Amino acid sequence: MQTLETGGQEPAALAGLRVIDFGQFIAAPSAGQILADLGADVIKVEPPGGDASRRSGWQLDECGPMFSAYNRGKRSIVLDLRDAEDRGVALALVQGADVLLQNARPGVMEKYGLGASQLREQFPKLIYASVNGFGHSGPAASRPGLDIAAQAESGMMSMNGDAHADPTRVGFTIVDVLAGRTLATGVLAALVRRSVSGQGAHVMVSLIDVASDALSQQWAEHQLYDTLPSRCGNGQPALAPAADVIGTEEGKIVLSAYLQEHFARLCQCIGKPELAQDPRFRDNAARVANRTALRQVLADALSTMSAEQACVLLNEAGVVSGVVRDLGEAMRHAEAHTPERLVSVSSPGNRMLRMPALPVTIGQALRADATLPDLDQHGAAIRAEVSR
Repeated sequence: MQTLETGGQEPAALAGLRVIDFGQFIAAPSAGQILADLGADVIKVEPPGGDASRRSGWQLDECGPMFSAYNRGKRSIVLDLRDAEDRGVALALVQGADVLLQNARPGVMEKYGLGASQLREQFPKLIYASVNGFGHSGPAASRPGLDIAAQAESGMMSMNGDAHADPTRVGFTIVDVLAGRTLATGVLAALVRRSVSGQGAHVMVSLIDVASDALSQQWAEHQLYDTLPSRCGNGQPALAPAADVIGTEEGKIVLSAYLQEHFARLCQCIGKPELAQDPRFRDNAARVANRTALRQVLADALSTMSAEQACVLLNEAGVVSGVVRDLGEAMRHAEAHTPERLVSVSSPGNRMLRMPALPVTIGQALRADATLPDLDQHGAAIRAEVSR
């Protein structure tokens, strides 16, 4: 196996590939960051003023939270696609690229001669990857789409939250994030196919399809049980205890032990083996019907220990559990216990962030620290590259 000359480290998986990222906000840029983390040279093409995510909810500089989350390791160039000369630079970039990413509204890229069919006719080896809201054909294809619309229309919101409150969105842009990962998966598959056939492809992802795919189990349950998923807050409607939140003397935990074997193990673990034979809890159906009483019994049994102590006890007994942490606690825990899963991301203003690394390891490749690009930071160098 070929290794780098310095240190014998394996080369990054996508070293030598070039990606042109026209994306804004999350879906396409997050796919670009995955490819950058895997070693590709990702050139971020930004409009005058930059990717809108740079200052989305942020005014201190050009690297706000959304931009910082999805653009490390890229090079930035500003191109005004309304300008003929800049369109020429964009076309020259595409000519030397393996992959193009975009999530513009339908018709925008075509207006500038950068649509999928236009470019793939000129560059048949190009992998052209698109994200939109509601599919690439049919009457909804032209609709503007954001994460929240896909959460609403897919049915995702209808099953989140308390039964006596409004449907609730997932607390972060889960569909956008999943769309980026789905797009990256499609790109990688297309690259593998190109290595065999020599032909590129148009990889298409829509937010509504990604959201629906995430709900595959619920689709199956609805058809098999002929019932709609209900909102029940924490816990799972048909299983108990399953994802139930239990209070301890200090903090809360979440646990699952709904299989008979696991529930018996839980009862033994907390010193109450007789609970496994209690008529209220003797099988899953009884535990679901008596969930409130079950949660109180478990809380009483764990009331003399902290959440951390409870999880140690339960995990050693083979019961799935976890401490319910806020984000700050989760970040501190990760830094203390799994720093190898984090990377340092610096910004042009010398600010340093610690961020989750790409959650996959390939061989012995190390997770690499990275830098966020300043707006048009690499513009001159990239223009010089394409003019040679």
